[in-house]
Amino acid sequence: MATLIRRQRFPFPEIPDWFETFPSRLTMPAVRIEDYMQDDRYVMRAELPGMSAEDIDVVIGDGVLTVQAERTEREVAKSHSEIRYGEMSRSVTLPPGADEDDVKADYADGMLTVSVGLGAQKAEAKHVEIHHGS
Repeated sequence: MATLIRRQRFPFPEIPDWFETFPSRLTMPAVRIEDYMQDDRYVMRAELPGMSAEDIDVVIGDGVLTVQAERTEREVAKSHSEIRYGEMSRSVTLPPGADEDDVKADYADGMLTVSVGLGAQKAEAKHVEIHHGS
């Protein structure tokens, strides 16, 4: 005799969605990026859809490029939302020879493009002679 299995509808439909995004609920969402070299410049592109340039801050110093942004939640009644709100940040280490005074940033169509000039490459490592004290 075959046994019929009855499937019950999950009583709390939002809980699976909550667990799907659980790690992002514990940490600040990361900004998704791509980076590459082009015409003697380091280029980093960051995906920041739905923001205005005023919501984005680019900071450079000590060999690190940081993009910080904040998406504020609209005050409307929602039945469902998969959009991430709040602060997000991403930092990358600049390549050797990056000129922190030669930085350009542009934001269009939800993509931030930051380019940093690559000045003279740093000299290669040198061996230092060690003298014996007498």
